[in-house]
Amino acid sequence: MAVGAVLLWVAAHALDLRLADIPANRLSWIYTGGPEGARELLGVVAGSMITVAGVTFSITIVALTLASQQFGPFLLRNFLRDTGNQVALGAFISTFIFCLLTLRMVRGTESVTYVPHISVTVGIVMTFVSLGVLIYFIHHVSMSIQVSNILSVVSRDLQAAIDRIFPDRIGRGAEQSPESVADRMNFPDDCRSSTANITSTSYGYLKAVDDAQLLSTAIRHDLVVRLLKRPGDFVGQGDGIADVISGGSVGPEAERAIREAFLLGSQRTATQDVGFVMDQIVEVAVRALSPGINDPFTALICIDHLGQGLRRMATRDIPTRYRLAEDGALRVIADPVTFSELAHAAFAQIRDYGRSSPPVLMRLLDTISAIAPHLSREEDRQALLHQAVLVREVAVEGLREKAARFELEESYIATLSILEQAGAPALH
Repeated sequence: MAVGAVLLWVAAHALDLRLADIPANRLSWIYTGGPEGARELLGVVAGSMITVAGVTFSITIVALTLASQQFGPFLLRNFLRDTGNQVALGAFISTFIFCLLTLRMVRGTESVTYVPHISVTVGIVMTFVSLGVLIYFIHHVSMSIQVSNILSVVSRDLQAAIDRIFPDRIGRGAEQSPESVADRMNFPDDCRSSTANITSTSYGYLKAVDDAQLLSTAIRHDLVVRLLKRPGDFVGQGDGIADVISGGSVGPEAERAIREAFLLGSQRTATQDVGFVMDQIVEVAVRALSPGINDPFTALICIDHLGQGLRRMATRDIPTRYRLAEDGALRVIADPVTFSELAHAAFAQIRDYGRSSPPVLMRLLDTISAIAPHLSREEDRQALLHQAVLVREVAVEGLREKAARFELEESYIATLSILEQAGAPALH
């Protein structure tokens, strides 16, 4: 936006030069004052805009501080990338730059008098636009720090991550059993025990794996690559990131290409890591259940959004760990994220921190009941059934009131009934 302000000034100044011979009073819609008035007007606007920009930065920093303390540092990226905040800051800075550039073109000496009427008019228009942006920004910040809106943004990120990753696959998923896939490998039998370990030369969190490069490398060098790390895992320098199965030796070119397929960074991202987005929601819930905050209502909202994510995950295909090339040869072995792992990540910490809160435990069981009709895999049903059993065990130990334990027991029985209707045998 700052660069755009410079280009806008160039265009306005060029237009001023073209219309320099036309008297200003013939164009009633533009600024018609003299050089002194133009200087004072532009100086006031420029000074006001840079002041407002400073206040805007201060408000943003305060919002970031509050968000970091109450919702956790993971959510800071959502504020930093917020389009509304960026547009507000850009509008104020752009107006300041435009007025500053226009101010230097005003001439009011005895020998030379020049007022860029078009540019001054554009600066006035930008000032009114900036005032509107300021009103919007105050409203936007007050809304953006509300927990319901924050969780809505993260929940949309979770839905987008699930849609992006599942059923995305490296190569073509193998529909056969592992034994039949192994039999179809285009390698001699002795190559299965010949393994080279690829280690990382740097450290950080695995942000993403370049699946296209990994698959093409395996095909080009006639390899089978088994991934040892998944997006979201921390990789230490010297840690193994992949095992390479080959009939011969693995050359340096293949090792370098495999290493380059693993993108490391200082923090986790949602590019290929669904668990990272889910952990953000869990962190908000855990902080809300801490004795210092004691806000179970926020935890209930988090559970609802986690349930929606698991409900969406239940309807997606989980790719097999065996990935084939177009010719049917096994090329990549990568363990996918399963519904069971995500269910554990969503419920485990909230269950432990909310063990003495009847509404939280009840909402966990209600969420499990809401997810159950969407399940299509037996292992997913068993995973939810296991989570329901754990909630009941925690409730027996953590709930003090007999009435609360009785109410939760009824909810637990209802949850088992729904899981039975979904096809999972009940555990008692």
